[in-house]
Amino acid sequence: MNKKCIFLLSCCFLIWNQSYAQLTISGKIKEFGTGINLPGVTVYLEDLRIGTITDLNGYYKIDNLKPGSYVLMVDFVGYKSNSLKLNLTKDTLINFEMTPGVTELNEVVVTGVSRAKERKLSPIAIETINQDLLRQNVSSNLIDGLKTIPGISQITTGASISKPVIRGVGYNRVLVLNDGIRQEGQQWGSEHGIEIDEYAIDRVEIIKGPGSLIYGSDGIAGVINFLPPKSLPNGEHFTQILTNYQSNNGLIGHSISQSGAKKDWQWLGQWSNKFAGDYQNKRDGKVYNSGFREYDAKLFGGVNKNWGHTYFTARTFNTQVGIVEGERDSLGNFAFENSAGDMQSAEPKDLKGYGIGIPRQRINHLSLATNNYFIMKRGKLKAAIGFQQNRRREYEDPTSPNEVGLYLRLNTWTYNARFELHRIRGWEMTYGLSGMQQNNKNKGEEFLIPNYKLFDFGGYFYVQKTLAKWTFEGGFRGDVRHLNTQKLILDEDGLPTTILDLNSTLKFEPIHKNFTGFSGSIGLSYQMSVSSTFKINLSRGYRAPNLAELSSNGVHEGTFRYEIGNTKLRPENSNQLDVGYYLDSKHVTFELTPFVNKINHYIFLQRKAVGDSLEHPLENELYEYASGNALLFGGEVYLDFHPHPLDWLHIANSFSIVRGIQRGQADSMRYLPSIPAPKYRLEAKTVFKKMGNSLSNSFILFALDYYFRQDKIFTAFETETPTPHYALLSLGLGTEVNAHKKKKFLSIYFNIDNLLNKTYQNHLSRLKYAPINIRTGSRGVYNMGRNVSLKLIFKL
Repeated sequence: MNKKCIFLLSCCFLIWNQSYAQLTISGKIKEFGTGINLPGVTVYLEDLRIGTITDLNGYYKIDNLKPGSYVLMVDFVGYKSNSLKLNLTKDTLINFEMTPGVTELNEVVVTGVSRAKERKLSPIAIETINQDLLRQNVSSNLIDGLKTIPGISQITTGASISKPVIRGVGYNRVLVLNDGIRQEGQQWGSEHGIEIDEYAIDRVEIIKGPGSLIYGSDGIAGVINFLPPKSLPNGEHFTQILTNYQSNNGLIGHSISQSGAKKDWQWLGQWSNKFAGDYQNKRDGKVYNSGFREYDAKLFGGVNKNWGHTYFTARTFNTQVGIVEGERDSLGNFAFENSAGDMQSAEPKDLKGYGIGIPRQRINHLSLATNNYFIMKRGKLKAAIGFQQNRRREYEDPTSPNEVGLYLRLNTWTYNARFELHRIRGWEMTYGLSGMQQNNKNKGEEFLIPNYKLFDFGGYFYVQKTLAKWTFEGGFRGDVRHLNTQKLILDEDGLPTTILDLNSTLKFEPIHKNFTGFSGSIGLSYQMSVSSTFKINLSRGYRAPNLAELSSNGVHEGTFRYEIGNTKLRPENSNQLDVGYYLDSKHVTFELTPFVNKINHYIFLQRKAVGDSLEHPLENELYEYASGNALLFGGEVYLDFHPHPLDWLHIANSFSIVRGIQRGQADSMRYLPSIPAPKYRLEAKTVFKKMGNSLSNSFILFALDYYFRQDKIFTAFETETPTPHYALLSLGLGTEVNAHKKKKFLSIYFNIDNLLNKTYQNHLSRLKYAPINIRTGSRGVYNMGRNVSLKLIFKL
């Protein structure tokens, strides 16, 4: 399949070289109401990845363009984004008036369902987050930076590991993309994070629900696409230096990047590192072995012509993470096994500095990708091929600290190609294919999942038409997946053997399975007025069981459990209805997005009943994969009020809730496990575009996050426990320091998270189920206490 993809790209190079007129887009950008020219505004063609910035008179110009359909995006800090879909047939003059504000309702969406479009026109429930909003949060990892978005939660294991949850559904049901390339590590694990450098991300696009068809069948919860910085205008280059300090665990982060563009060539180089010690809270003090180290690098280069572009990206992500076990002595102090194999209480010297103890994880993730975009006579071709190698090692024996226990090496090839036809009588059609090929091997002394090979292939078709105020979208996708696992027999010493007798154990039976399924989406949006839109979308999703769900058989370090797979599991099928109303007026932004999601054969982990046993003794609790028919429903409400004449003041309110039930079950099994608690967020923010001659876009932010009690839980076999309500306060302020010609030189972000140092446990924290503290009688480890963060970003 890899050779076929390369052949497809080679054919594209032979057919794009045709003669076209070279066209220009130009215009002026002013502030609405005052008519003041706005310099430094970014004007960008999202599909082509080219753009420019306005000069001192607010003038911009993008030339050397081919005829075709494009989405023009206009973005400036402190103003609402503008976007315009245009069919370019001649030189075009387009002027914009920008309105001060902080909302991003109309920002362009690339992930969408097929091609770049305005968020307000797509029937799919979509969120967009820009770089400034990410930097205004205190976060210790990339997913943690999304915690303020309504409907988005995270499964956490300490400060370093977070997994995204969209409307109560997570794990392999959320497709994570890195610049459009499907991210493939070991996503099935609760304590396996997302291997992406948070300092390399410029903006995030989130699709809620199975409405996206172009990236694969697994995303029945949704898609999160992490996007890099926009390409620079031709002839520009700059160096950026970022540094971040956080007080709670002493986190120190750095990142330096150099990017530029010259004569149609684009390049970027970036290096980042981050290290942290043990985090702390009032209840536990410092949490032993919760520190981590991270080192990342990225090289990007390519050429951008009027025929399109070709880019190549190489990334490496490397981290070592301590695994919190939560063992205590009789006084409630953390305890650990020392190098002699004896239990030892943690002393102050063991909790200081940036050392990482045993057990720990070491993860190395290499990614190579090429993204290509060709403008042809009948449309546009987008094609991408990626290779990833994920090596995950766990060190578990303090008496042999350098001896690898679990060692998984996963090689993945991903590919996707789609052809977007030029508009025909108002119809926009897209068709394409995508898939992946995986090979996973055990190279350690322990075995949780078997060696396996996976081949996945899917094709899809999507259509869109806009008629007056109505926009229709619909599509269909079919997928085929082949999974083959290897048989594994272990001798009496736990070593692989080929002989099955009385002294050996069959660890994994061979599995040969074929899965087929289809997905689909159909929706309408109606632009009731310039400022309000109504949407409705019906989508069907499909997901085959992953390898861990089918065949796990071993201790899952860091999760406090022994996991058993189930080869009888069937693919999940999701049917979701989304409704949305969006209002973006001069003084009010309002969004209402309810949903209902019915998932057949929903797969989850449940604790085995007391009295169940295995053939060998365990210190960990026994969990097995099961399935049932699930119904999830809920939604989000967002209201941002910015009253006149106090246009610098924004009072934002959001509420998100999801309920998950298992149909036809007794009360103890009625509610699905791992459903986040309802959440209300109040945010008051003041924004000042100018403060003297040197400061701009200054802000002060105060926020309250209130998490309601979560007692709608899966209580069978004590799988889950309820979580009480709690409230967290946060404070932030920041500004931009301008230098010569009013260019931004320094950005400053100062934030305090958990201002009152509240002691709490998030319902989706894996450490909530750590061992009981004998001294206090409470179970588990608590979340992070007060945390002060300072970020400085220099642009040279």
